[in-house]
Amino acid sequence: MQTFIALLRGINVSGKNLIKMAPLAEVLTGAGLMNVRTYIQSGNIVFESEASDDADTGLIIAENIRKEFGFIVPVRVLKQSELKRIRDDNPFIRLHGLPGDKLHLTLLSGIPDHALVQKIAETVYLPDEYIISGNAIYLNCPDGYGRTKLTNTFFENKLKVTATTRNWATIVKLCSM
Repeated sequence: MQTFIALLRGINVSGKNLIKMAPLAEVLTGAGLMNVRTYIQSGNIVFESEASDDADTGLIIAENIRKEFGFIVPVRVLKQSELKRIRDDNPFIRLHGLPGDKLHLTLLSGIPDHALVQKIAETVYLPDEYIISGNAIYLNCPDGYGRTKLTNTFFENKLKVTATTRNWATIVKLCSM
């Protein structure tokens, strides 16, 4: 039995794709996931499963959301141990000692093409900074995430992958649940 994290993209934002967390947990429990817990209303789910394939589990979650709530949302599933490794590798904390209150983590649906990563690296987006490492993007947004150009849509358009972002406090909490 392993612990997994599922991150839903684009739910409960501006009155769109509304899902209450208690019914969502019930639906996912009915789909065979165990010990389902949610954190805040933005689509953060911690659960246990005997599954070995993160992508297949994400498809099961997405299909159950479509059936029950009537819309499709991108779902990023990863093992909690992988999220802990990503958390521990944050270069803004590990190398620069920055506090977590202005940091965010964007998780990608796959590892982006190297040429696309090189292309966006040609432009600087100060005061914001990012570091791409595999399928994770570490963000430092000194003026806040609400003011950055480095959004999910930005990275999706530039890197041709699906992205979902969480603030650092959420990442830390999901690692401890």
